[in-house]
Amino acid sequence: MSKNKAPRKGGRKKLNSLSEIFNFLRKNQSPIYIVTPTPYSLLGLDQWVGGLEFVNYFDIFDGNHPRSFVPTPMMHDEFQSMEDVANYLVSHPEFVQKAKASKDAKAIFVMFNEETEKLCKEIGVEVALAPAALRERLDSKIITTQLGNEAGVPSAPNVLGQADTYAELNKLADSAKLGRDLVVQTPYGDSGRTTFFIKSEKDWDKYSAKIIDQQLKVMKRLNHLPGAVEGCATRNGTLVGPVMTDITGFVEVTPYKGGWCGNDVSPTLLPDGVAPQVQEMVRKFGDRLYKDGYKGVFCLDFLLDTDTNEVYLGELNPRVSGVTPPTNLITSTYGGCPLFLFHLLEFMNVDYDIDIAEIQSRWTEYDNWTQLVLKQTEDKVELITGAPQSGIWEMDKDGAVSFVRPALNINSVGQETEAFYLRVYSAGDYCYHGADLGCLLTRGRMQTDKRNLTKRAKQWNAGIKAQFKSIPLKAEQAVAIPEDISEGKWF
Repeated sequence: MSKNKAPRKGGRKKLNSLSEIFNFLRKNQSPIYIVTPTPYSLLGLDQWVGGLEFVNYFDIFDGNHPRSFVPTPMMHDEFQSMEDVANYLVSHPEFVQKAKASKDAKAIFVMFNEETEKLCKEIGVEVALAPAALRERLDSKIITTQLGNEAGVPSAPNVLGQADTYAELNKLADSAKLGRDLVVQTPYGDSGRTTFFIKSEKDWDKYSAKIIDQQLKVMKRLNHLPGAVEGCATRNGTLVGPVMTDITGFVEVTPYKGGWCGNDVSPTLLPDGVAPQVQEMVRKFGDRLYKDGYKGVFCLDFLLDTDTNEVYLGELNPRVSGVTPPTNLITSTYGGCPLFLFHLLEFMNVDYDIDIAEIQSRWTEYDNWTQLVLKQTEDKVELITGAPQSGIWEMDKDGAVSFVRPALNINSVGQETEAFYLRVYSAGDYCYHGADLGCLLTRGRMQTDKRNLTKRAKQWNAGIKAQFKSIPLKAEQAVAIPEDISEGKWF
């Protein structure tokens, strides 16, 4: 496998084995702050890394997690994005005091912007992620497509360009022989909001206001299976996590058509020979990203053409993503080494040299897991008076669920009848249409090979949601619902 060259960092002995890497990270004393609304994205990483602390907006463990710091709530403008949450947390006086008292502190975010970078610099905290400006550039579906072409990672048959009328769209499609059943994407934003299916002028009229005056990626519509993989671009090459398929659009779980509901992880998800193709695609793309100055974890979505078994590039998420939790669960539980450790090594003042192929080989055998993101599907805004507790829940033979025991890590699940539930909203918060109520992680699959939700999945979804109690708001209790966060941005 190829190696990405980077300048050697001095000050410490080079690490030459996994045992030396584990020892180094466990003995780390420099603060590493995971600044996110909830700790779910990297929950359990504190068992591997000394000095790691979660800085969260929601106290989803009711003060019982020893490494979760939740600043005292204070007045703030309505959050419109996860970047707003990040900036609120790093500018909170209690966090500022903590950060200024530390040395060589680093911070990890899911979403952040240049304002976050400025706030961190002012208090002496290094953002241990690719710069916001680079992430913004790479977030473009147009740039992703171009980088994929350069790396030998093809997208579904497509053409790039602009179209301000239906006739212009057809002319663009004809130039690449794409037909009339088209998938049109605009450069930035969630796929659920920036992907449009157009096969008639009526469809064009429905979506044209969101398409006109933008650069477009126009694709041939395929019968496909969507999936995702997390990679980590490093100086020694790109590491690739387990292949997952997406769980999307089930009305019981999400109110959004095509909305992300979670992921299935299983070694039998894809036809024989396809998973290695996906992993090679991620490797090539990660190595190309590294040449562009990007290092660390990223998520690559892929499309499997179910008619031909060809694999195509979907889109890039240059960040900690929704597949990060199951990726670290699988790589640590079955391979004894969470993938995210190599992200940290890229940003720490340490030189290391490892055999990527040997590490990669540790992650080839695992069984079935699922994460399911539970959203409020009812179109109402109410005050929550009771919410299910984070921890281990169990389903009985009749499909009823009940709380079993507290737990702080997602790897605490034992039997397939159990699930780890992480709460987002609790008593005193407001629930609303599309709100992320919580996330469920369990052994086994929640989606069949034919992409139907299993009975077990429906029972877990209904059983957890039944634990919520809420009351209607009074007339004077109007609540502003942030648009971006209502699309499911808390993880």
